[in-house]
Amino acid sequence: MKHLNEHQTGIIAVVTSAVLWSSGGLFVKLLTLTPMQISFFRCAIAALTFAVIFRKQIFQYNFLTFVNSFFYAGVLICYVIAMKTTTAANAIFLQSTAPIYVLIFEPVLNKTKYDKSNIITIIVCFFGMILFFLGDLTPGQLEGNFFGLLSGIFFAAFFLGMKRNDKKYQQSSIFWGNILVAIICLPFIFSIEQLTFSQLWMVSFLGVFQIAIAYAFFSYGLKSVFAVEASIISMIEPVLTPVWVFIGHGEVPTTTAIIGGIIILSAISIRTVQMGRALFGRRFS
Repeated sequence: MKHLNEHQTGIIAVVTSAVLWSSGGLFVKLLTLTPMQISFFRCAIAALTFAVIFRKQIFQYNFLTFVNSFFYAGVLICYVIAMKTTTAANAIFLQSTAPIYVLIFEPVLNKTKYDKSNIITIIVCFFGMILFFLGDLTPGQLEGNFFGLLSGIFFAAFFLGMKRNDKKYQQSSIFWGNILVAIICLPFIFSIEQLTFSQLWMVSFLGVFQIAIAYAFFSYGLKSVFAVEASIISMIEPVLTPVWVFIGHGEVPTTTAIIGGIIILSAISIRTVQMGRALFGRRFS
């Protein structure tokens, strides 16, 4: 990669992180452990990996660090529950609605007026979200959809909290979020009768690569790419997640879920590009 410039290397790093994130759905589906058992191993291993990679940063914290770690823990647990109880497409697309809640609550927190473009984006995305609750849903799938939505809400709260805190505390919030999940889910592992090698390597992959290494790549990439670029590239995750699950698990998303996902991702992408252009224009005008 020596012939690549810093910006190109950053883009490759962000793409790599998005691909690693997208692998989570398949392994969660394949594992026969319960959502809380998966969450324990996934996050305990991720925390250990984080401690190795970011050994200095994880002990830089303030009060908001732990508030954000609580929100991040909510994202992690709700994601696994949703992935286990509804389709991968529903779980990841509903989690991807997080930017919508940011558009809703950020003006409230900053005491600013709502932008007309943001209101249109919110309305369009809510229409897309409705499609996930149409059709013949079993009680388990309905529960999974709600956990998918809850994951998106936690993700939005985490994002807003991280924006309000100093960047030097970011790694610490993620580290302690994983620790919190491991503590919450610890009692559930005592009901495991047997942990096979297959299960062990899959939860290890989730912890090491899908969480810790993926974040390390993303953090590195953000240093040399625009935020709008990172946001758009990150859309690779919700696109690829149901693809990997279809290939490796045979799960086929519903037509309404695909349409709803396309509506949500398109609306968010268009608005992200618009906001990026506006910011770019202000900087250089």
